[in-house]
Amino acid sequence: MSATIQKQEKSTELNDLLITRNKKNILFTIILGALSAFGPLSMDMYLPSLPELTRNLQTTTSFAQLSITACLIGLALGQIVLGPYSDAHGRRVPLLAGLILFTAASLLCAFATSIAWLIPLRFIQGLAGAAGLVLSRAIARDLYSGPALTKFFSMLMAINGIFPILAPIFGGLILRFTNWRGVFIVLMIIGACLFLGALLFVRETLPRNRRIASGLTSSLSAIGTILRDKVFISYAFVQGLIMGAMFCYISGSSFVLQDIFHISPQLFSVFFAINGTGIVLMSQLAGFLAGKIDGEKILGVGVTIAFIGSIGLFSSLFLHSAILLAVLLPLFLIVSMVGLVNTTAFSMAMQSQGRVAGSASAILGMGMNLIGAVLSPFVGVLGSGTYLPMAVLILLCDTGAFFIFILAIQPKKKEGPERG
Repeated sequence: MSATIQKQEKSTELNDLLITRNKKNILFTIILGALSAFGPLSMDMYLPSLPELTRNLQTTTSFAQLSITACLIGLALGQIVLGPYSDAHGRRVPLLAGLILFTAASLLCAFATSIAWLIPLRFIQGLAGAAGLVLSRAIARDLYSGPALTKFFSMLMAINGIFPILAPIFGGLILRFTNWRGVFIVLMIIGACLFLGALLFVRETLPRNRRIASGLTSSLSAIGTILRDKVFISYAFVQGLIMGAMFCYISGSSFVLQDIFHISPQLFSVFFAINGTGIVLMSQLAGFLAGKIDGEKILGVGVTIAFIGSIGLFSSLFLHSAILLAVLLPLFLIVSMVGLVNTTAFSMAMQSQGRVAGSASAILGMGMNLIGAVLSPFVGVLGSGTYLPMAVLILLCDTGAFFIFILAIQPKKKEGPERG
């Protein structure tokens, strides 16, 4: 009788342990997904307030969009510094330091009195936010590889995609009770919450015996080795250009939909959320298909659909009058394919980069953000009364991604075995 009781007690203890472990894993995945969303979080919540900010700070559309560019440059440079640093010193400490700086920068942005102050503060905010972007991806590669990495990254992208859905909606709601400064106060609170979450639930994933030697020479050597990998660079360019199109949409959509089609900030948030839902669904589809269908085929479908969407958006410019649906449908195709392309391209690019996952993640992230940073100011170059620049830039990005896939990735597939 006592033996039976002991077995039951051991079984109960084991079940409790498994439940606790699963809860911790779920929290860990949610926090990591939220950290990977620092880019969307820093910009999407801010988008509905751009027209108001432009008027309030008495600046121009291009200068207001330059605050997005500054954040993107910060995100790019921060990743290229923090990625190699984390390969030598571990992931946890730079992650926590970045979250503290992001929280402080968000507070300072709320009290900016001119666009001349806001732009450098946004740069610092992006620089700090880069920690969440680059290190969440590096941590994922520390823990997983192959189809398992694709599936795990699809979960991160799903959580990541929730932020583009919720962030502009919250941004629009905040504007009903306060002004654009309140958006940065909310970002400060989110930064503080993520710091606590990372402190409690994100452990160190890169043991000392897997770290590279510290120092500038070792970091540059690791980056140089990655840059000479032509297959990795092909995936990086495809991902970067698809995200470049996304950033053109982010930079211009609030002006296009509110100023040209005269919709409210709240309705803009709804349309933005629908596109964010597309990202979530497509990232989940990529995870579901991982290991079942060849990775290049999945990537090819995503790139092709985005290319078709960009042609549709550009073609809508030649209609006799501006039709909202003719803009919204192509934008949905363009934006939702980010989930399919990002998940697949990231996984396939990172397969051979285990020991220098931080550096590889940094190069992928820098490519995405630099392309967006360069293109974003040109979206508003003709003012807020036309979406010609946005449509042209998106078409160039998606066309570039399509032809890199056709000319560089497909031939590599024929030459050798699949990398992911």
